[in-house]
Amino acid sequence: MEMSKAEIASAAAASAQSNSQELRGAEILVKSLQAEGVKYIWGYPGGAVLHIYDAFYKQDSILHVLVRHEQAAVHAADGYARATGDVGVALVTSGPGLTNAVTGIATAYMDSIPMVIISGQVPTAAIGLDAFQECDTVGITRPIVKHNFLVKDVRDMAETMKKAFHIARTGRPGPVVVDVPKDVSFNKTLYAGYPKSIEMRSYNPVRKGHAGQIRKALQLLMTAKRPYIYTGGGVLLSNASQELRTLVDMLGYPCTHTLMGLGAYPASDRKFLGMLGMHGTLEANNAMQNCDVLLAVGARFDDRVIGNPKHFAQNERKIIHIDIDPSSISKRVKVDIPIVGDVKDVLTELISMIRESALKPDADALGSWWNTIDEWRSRDCMKYSLGTGDVIKPQYVVETLWNMTKDADTYITSDVGQHQMWAAQYYKFDEPRRWINSGGLGTMGVGIPYAMGIKLARPDSEVFCITGEGSVQMCIQELSTCLQYNTPIKIVSLNNRYLGMVRQWQEIEYAGRYSSSYMDALPNFVKLAEAYGHVGMLIEKPQDVEPALREARKLKDRTVFMDFRTDPTENVFPMVKAGKGITDMLLGSEDL
Repeated sequence: MEMSKAEIASAAAASAQSNSQELRGAEILVKSLQAEGVKYIWGYPGGAVLHIYDAFYKQDSILHVLVRHEQAAVHAADGYARATGDVGVALVTSGPGLTNAVTGIATAYMDSIPMVIISGQVPTAAIGLDAFQECDTVGITRPIVKHNFLVKDVRDMAETMKKAFHIARTGRPGPVVVDVPKDVSFNKTLYAGYPKSIEMRSYNPVRKGHAGQIRKALQLLMTAKRPYIYTGGGVLLSNASQELRTLVDMLGYPCTHTLMGLGAYPASDRKFLGMLGMHGTLEANNAMQNCDVLLAVGARFDDRVIGNPKHFAQNERKIIHIDIDPSSISKRVKVDIPIVGDVKDVLTELISMIRESALKPDADALGSWWNTIDEWRSRDCMKYSLGTGDVIKPQYVVETLWNMTKDADTYITSDVGQHQMWAAQYYKFDEPRRWINSGGLGTMGVGIPYAMGIKLARPDSEVFCITGEGSVQMCIQELSTCLQYNTPIKIVSLNNRYLGMVRQWQEIEYAGRYSSSYMDALPNFVKLAEAYGHVGMLIEKPQDVEPALREARKLKDRTVFMDFRTDPTENVFPMVKAGKGITDMLLGSEDL
């Protein structure tokens, strides 16, 4: 006798139920993380997440890292994600736990970093009643996440987690918040296993680019007289560095990166013109303004990159724009050939079409274009003065570090300010995902947590945090976390006793009125590092820079804080002032 469809479905449900086990929401959450291959989670406990912490206590496959501030939990997970390409995971409690995490979430959102942030929430019956440590997590985070969820029923826990990870890592990556009320983490339900796949009607990001558009791009690229390839963080996020290198080498065209794209193409190669934008090189910015065909790959024509859009539009050029996110195309600059798709997939298809095509670049025109670029390059815009040799120049510290570590397995994190720009300018990144910094939001305090997250993921690599005495104090309590979890990082503090980038703008734009930019009550960083159980060094003379770095590198198992007393008057050049075009550059103090 044949069974009806209803009987078959009923039998399948009964079978699944017999293979199920009754688990609390917190236990299902942990099993979900295990199924996603999560190795580390950074967090800080509180009342609303105690059931989740109890579930973590009963397992040993995921290491929970207890940070000293929720902002650092998200930053550390963010740094881990940037360096590895995996989804970073953080756990915070309700109310202030979540609000402390907001800066970290916004930082990841601006730079499109794949993350899942789990937040505790008051019990469902208390939501909206101003309960102790309650806040509207969904409302607060809505503008700074790719998506967020409030889990109202324990039966939805596994599916919600599957959706969260899927959304975080696919399409244009980004942070996803999962808000879990305390009763949902405590309640029990039958658990039949983590979903193998997920279907979401409203979310289906395009991966493959339109073949017709790619063919148009090929035609335009091959007929260009002054071609230029401009790339951003999307190349790294898509793990498309190899495809980019193949394309650039195949065509022989000049290329540039944004701050977020450094390392996608080797900085030591002649075809790389340096970073472009507000503190980019003369040759990179001039090529951007004077090219006739621009291939933009995984970049968004940010205000720090093209300066004044009206100035950028003065010179006519054809623009091809490849991006996974259609909303980023023609957002600030009108483009001629939009290609929506995953950078890796689109570049792979473009390379294949070039190989099959009979078209070749115009060698004579390309030679003439390179001659023009070499003329711009002949003026060494990155040259700086060592002065009388009695004070440490910050650029010299970064250059020395690069010369010392360029052949080593090294990661560089930075905070935000002058030191960030000097690191980007003078440390020549040849490999992807080695330069970890906050680009879009420009968040001070990320350096140590980033380094901490990377060192946990890459224990055999050298991890340096280039920072300043202002930024470093924003999350300096994480030195305690470094000790507890044995993540021996090296901190290079370029201490000029000023909020350097603020001071620079005040000197140039505000007639030297240094309002609240000088720090005259700094701690003794050497003693502070020692108080946290680490090694502290004070370096005040240029001749001591290299020996100090060598000594720090020898101390492989110790976190070392190097306090370099640098020239307080040094400015970051080249520089494009606010509202100016990218070729209107100040190349040194003589231009002020």
